Amino acid sequence: MKIHDTLFGLFFLALGTLVLFAVKGFPNIPGQPVGPALFPSLIATGLCITGAMLVFKGLRNKTPTAWFAWEDWIHSPRHVVALCVLLASVIFYIAFANSLGFLPTSFIMLVALFKALQVNRRRTLTVAVIATLVVHFAFYKLLRVPLPWGVLTPWAW
Repeated sequence: MKIHDTLFGLFFLALGTLVLFAVKGFPNIPGQPVGPALFPSLIATGLCITGAMLVFKGLRNKTPTAWFAWEDWIHSPRHVVALCVLLASVIFYIAFANSLGFLPTSFIMLVALFKALQVNRRRTLTVAVIATLVVHFAFYKLLRVPLPWGVLTPWAW
């Protein structure tokens, strides 16, 4: 779906403004030059600037365009199925990540997505295993994000 730039700009402008008002209440850390509101404020300011630029661009555009327009892919059953599998995989992760663990859940999600996109079986399995392990290593070891182990808890490293 194509959404007019003015609408996206208004959305980003409203979101940025909302975040700026929300971070005003963040407490300052004594003795620190920066507080917890710094990075959200920078991101919110960027959203406001980007939103204003999109609104300006949308209003300046002289050619009449629809506020909403469907893209051609919406008429392709293959692409609609892929979108449904993508949305279902997010729900699957939310529902089963803690009980199954990140590694099996991520692998199952990637296999389902690749099958929906008609990737061949050998490439599907290879990329799903490698991508799952790389993402797990990046988040669990490098970024120290506590990913759930689920059924693999006895073999956690």
